[in-house]
Amino acid sequence: MEKIQWPQGRKCAVMLTFDLDGDTTWANGNRDYPGGEHFIKSTSIGQYGPKRSADMLLEVLGRYQVPATFFVPGQVAERNPLVIEKIAAAGHEIGHHGYTHERFFDKTPQEQIEIFQKSQEIYTKILGKPVTGFRTPSGDWSVETPSILHQLGFSYSSSMRGDDRPYRTVIDGKETDLIEIPTRWELDDYVEMAYNFFPAEPCGQDRISGYSCVLDNFTREFDGYRRYGLCCVFMMHPQVTGTPGKIQILEKLLAHMTAKGDVWFATGEQVAQWWRKTYPIALNTTKEGK
Repeated sequence: MEKIQWPQGRKCAVMLTFDLDGDTTWANGNRDYPGGEHFIKSTSIGQYGPKRSADMLLEVLGRYQVPATFFVPGQVAERNPLVIEKIAAAGHEIGHHGYTHERFFDKTPQEQIEIFQKSQEIYTKILGKPVTGFRTPSGDWSVETPSILHQLGFSYSSSMRGDDRPYRTVIDGKETDLIEIPTRWELDDYVEMAYNFFPAEPCGQDRISGYSCVLDNFTREFDGYRRYGLCCVFMMHPQVTGTPGKIQILEKLLAHMTAKGDVWFATGEQVAQWWRKTYPIALNTTKEGK
């Protein structure tokens, strides 16, 4: 395996990401039930993210002096502009995450373009500039999405699962400057610790994983990425990790990672810029999303 070059000879890269979904995922799920628009309890779970968790996460990240990328649906940014401003003022990156956390795989190209543009207008109004990164809200995208991202001038995506290294997205058989920074389900706090009784979310889950087990999982994953010199992209959610008990998982994980002294903590845009500069030819051109 070819050794990846990271800035200043660092051994591996860590990209901390937080999907600040607000109540969008719950509102979307509630629509599947008769009268679901009145399910106030479930939507309040998501509202905890911008209302409470964001501040707690910013305090912890500031204490360890590490940057992060917050992927925010346009509607959540629109409803919580002061929270978005505060995240950006702390030196963190804001990324595109749809408008209402809608699915992209069944949207037409024009519908996707409208979603991208609508949210970019909101980000620009709040931040003074459009955002450069994207994460698909649905966990998947249509075959046209990469081309649309490229045409609209996005720098990178962090949506796919098929690698543990960044790579240049292949569109119409050609490598492009659109960098994909993949993450993995085992680095996602949602599948381990999100829970709601009704509507069932995640479907079929009957309990929340033990926090010590989750910390052990995350720590072992990081140690593996560091051993092989890869790019470890944690995918967390403020409404999950940013609670008084679970945030201790993040604190202990950060203490473990920062103590190594040889880890490059970076935002998605920083990773994308580094990869384009350092690797004009991708390690592997046969990837998802081409």
